[in-house]
Amino acid sequence: MNVVATQGSADFLSQLQQLHDEKQDWIFGHLNYDCKNLLEPKLTTTLPANTGFPLFHFFIPETVCYINSEQTVLTVETIGDPKLIYEAICKSDDVPFKSPIPKVQFTKAIEKDEYIDTIATLRKHIADGDCYEINFCNKGFCEKAEVIPLQVFHALNVLSPAPFAAFYRLHDQYMMCTSPERYLRKAGSKILSQPIKGTARRDIDKTRDDQIKETLRMDIKERAENVMIVDLVRNDLARCCEVGSVEVEELFGIYSFPQVHQMISTVSGTLRAEVPFTDAIRHSFPMGSMTGAPKFKVMQLIDKYERSARGLFSGTLGYITPTGDFDLNVVIRSLFYNAATGYLSYQAGGAITYDSDADREWEEMCLKAWALERIFS
Repeated sequence: MNVVATQGSADFLSQLQQLHDEKQDWIFGHLNYDCKNLLEPKLTTTLPANTGFPLFHFFIPETVCYINSEQTVLTVETIGDPKLIYEAICKSDDVPFKSPIPKVQFTKAIEKDEYIDTIATLRKHIADGDCYEINFCNKGFCEKAEVIPLQVFHALNVLSPAPFAAFYRLHDQYMMCTSPERYLRKAGSKILSQPIKGTARRDIDKTRDDQIKETLRMDIKERAENVMIVDLVRNDLARCCEVGSVEVEELFGIYSFPQVHQMISTVSGTLRAEVPFTDAIRHSFPMGSMTGAPKFKVMQLIDKYERSARGLFSGTLGYITPTGDFDLNVVIRSLFYNAATGYLSYQAGGAITYDSDADREWEEMCLKAWALERIFS
C-alpha cells in the first residue's frame, strides 16, 4: 500500500498512520475541508463542488528533492538514479512559457449586496449567542478557462512569494497555492500551529506602509479575532498534548508579505508519547482560522450561508517525513483548475465578528481575490 485515498472513509487518518508505520517513508498529500464530515459525522455538506479533488489523498512519491535551510545543499532521494534527477533539474528552463497568460473574467458567486446582507445575518447569529466568530468566504470562478497551470503558479509566486506555497497536481486537478499560513507542524514531540487572523494592504510609500502596519498591530477588532482563534487552537492542541505543555509562543506578531501585512500568532505543545501523530490532525482539523468558534456550530453556519463547497480550499497540503515529523499548510490564496472541464476558481473571505463592518469585510475579500485575479488581466 503506497497510497491512501478516500471519498468517504471515516478511518482515513488511521490508514495514514498505518501507511507511515509500515513504510517509514516520505508521504505527501492533502485533506479536503469536508474531511470535517468524517471527523464529525453529525456534519454534512450539500453545497456543489467543482474542483474535483477527493476528500483525502496521501501517497509515497518516487522522488523527493529538498534543500537545507542554509540553501547550500540539494538532496535527492529516489527509487531511480539521483544523478539523472539532478541533471534533469539543471537542464530545466527557468521560464519555459512562450506565450502570455490568457485573460480570464471571473464571476463572484455572491455579489456585494448579498455579501453585505449575509454579514448582517451572521452578526445576528453572533448577537443571539450562536457563535462569536465565523469565517465567511466567497468564490470567484470561470467555467471554460484554458490555462497552463504551471505558468499560473509561476506568475503568482513572482508577485506573491509565500512560505507555504505549493503546486499540486492530482490527475486532471491542479492547485496553484501562495499560502502564507502554517496549519500544523510536528518536530520531534513538539506540535506547532501558526494561525493568521488580521490582514491589511501594503502601500508603496514606506511611511504610509509603516502606518498601516502599526494600525493593524493595534486594531482592537483584529486582535479580538486573533485571540479568539488562538484560544481555539490552544484547546484543540490540549486534546493531544501533555498537560500543561500548550503555550502561546507569540501573540499578535505582525509579518509583511508582498501584498499584505498579516497578524500571526504561534501556539505550541508537546504531543503525548502514547498517541499517534495523526491525533494532532484529528483533534484540530479543520484549522480554527478557517472556521471560527465554536467550531461545530460555525461549520454548520458556513454550510448554510456559503454558496459552494470549499473543496481543497481551507483544507491542508503537506508532507510527512520518514521519522514521523510533518508540516502542513493552510490552503488559502490559491487557484484551483480542473483541466478536464476548464473550471478555474478561487475562494476568499475573512473572519466575521459582531464588530465587523460589512463594507470593510467586502473590501478585504476583494483584496485577497485581486491578488489572484490580477495575473489574468
